[in-house]
Amino acid sequence: MKNRKPSFRFEIDNFSEKKANVISSKTFESSGCEWFFAVFPKGDRLADGHLSLYLQVANDTTLQPGWKRSINFYFVFLNQSGKELYKTGLGQNSFCAENPAWGFQKALPLSKFQEEGFLEKDKLIIEVYINGGEVEDVSNKKKTVDINGFQVFASQVTKVGKIFTEHPDIALDFKPTKQEVKTAYMNVLLRVIKTLNKPPKSLSETRLNKASSELSELMNVGFKLDWLKLKLDEVTLERKKPDADGSKVQQLEERVKHLELKLDEASFSKSLSDDANEYRAQQVEERVTNLELMEKNLHFCNLKSF
Repeated sequence: MKNRKPSFRFEIDNFSEKKANVISSKTFESSGCEWFFAVFPKGDRLADGHLSLYLQVANDTTLQPGWKRSINFYFVFLNQSGKELYKTGLGQNSFCAENPAWGFQKALPLSKFQEEGFLEKDKLIIEVYINGGEVEDVSNKKKTVDINGFQVFASQVTKVGKIFTEHPDIALDFKPTKQEVKTAYMNVLLRVIKTLNKPPKSLSETRLNKASSELSELMNVGFKLDWLKLKLDEVTLERKKPDADGSKVQQLEERVKHLELKLDEASFSKSLSDDANEYRAQQVEERVTNLELMEKNLHFCNLKSF
């Protein structure tokens, strides 16, 4: 810390005489961003006998929608002689429109200020040290683009566009009409494709079974996916080839078999309404999420067994 210059230094004279609930610093710039921090001499309402201290983005209402700033920061308390009195832990936070301020509700016990010699001439100095501060515009990540009647995120445009280019009739018989349902099923399709593009040996039997189940669901709602079914068969066949570690993987898969059975209990009718289809799509996505977690645990257990 001695070799590093603080991002900002805030000096408060006659600290013990301050009556205001909050003392705000001047605005300062660090890493291309404007900040200020707010000091609560008696703590905020939940501080329980502690001084509270928060770093806040300045002029946040003038920033573009979707702005985000990710930083690491900490505060140092000093007396008039420059002696370090206290140092907070490291804050690692993402500042955004919903959360423009982060800090420490219990930064420093108020009892410290009662100790003889803690402050010199009733002056408190607070320094803040900031790393990062890059501005990230996340608004575009939430925007959707229409691709052949499906609303997809900007990050998915290339992948979805490729699907329709290679298989132009894929959605000619697609049944759901609600946009939310269509988007949900497209997300499931992208996940199945991602799974089947992985090395066959890296996939568990459980995950392949679920990919098959998801594929059936997608075909039931009208997607033409014979080409993807062929890919699934090829991956399944390749995975079944002799492998020195096959027996251990099979044993580990038994540990998650009960979860697979529970997931298989859900059956859906082909003639469900759009509202029911939406629920159905959400269920499929939840099943995918559970299986991904299951895969990670399985892989971790497999590594531990060697």
